[in-house]
Amino acid sequence: MLNRLLPDTLPDRRWWIRTLLINAGISLVVLAAIQPIPVRPGNAPVVREPAWDSPETRQLTVQACYDCHSTETHWPWYSYVAPISWITSYDVIEGREALNFSDWDYTPEAESNEPFAPKTLPERIADEINSGRMPPGTYRLMHPEARLSDAQKQALIEGLQRTIEEEQK
Repeated sequence: MLNRLLPDTLPDRRWWIRTLLINAGISLVVLAAIQPIPVRPGNAPVVREPAWDSPETRQLTVQACYDCHSTETHWPWYSYVAPISWITSYDVIEGREALNFSDWDYTPEAESNEPFAPKTLPERIADEINSGRMPPGTYRLMHPEARLSDAQKQALIEGLQRTIEEEQK
């Protein structure tokens, strides 16, 4: 019964090799065709940095955050290769919109008595770092210097919170 369901002959090794080569060739042509589509936001000049509470806070921030949260992004070689360049550019644009240390213009949120008021910037920063969402895992994979120890994470959170508190004065 099973023999009736299977074809009389299965593809041989040459068929598989030819199919793989054709698919690899198509993939290479598509990859080559999308390379001229550049997408990178570039690096604008630094407008204003925060008044850092200490050089250590700035150093930890540069180490773990600056490539996405400033205009001092270091663009590695793979950020020039599509489609990786598209993903990298998107991440940097989103990071700069969320928080940009090179165009620092922090104004504290108005205090609210609402029971579900949005979190303040220092609370959001602490949540993002403590949860492991920042820096993202894909970034940490290619940038080992951004893999902070628990002590470094805590020092970064506390330093950024002190920096933001100083801005409020």
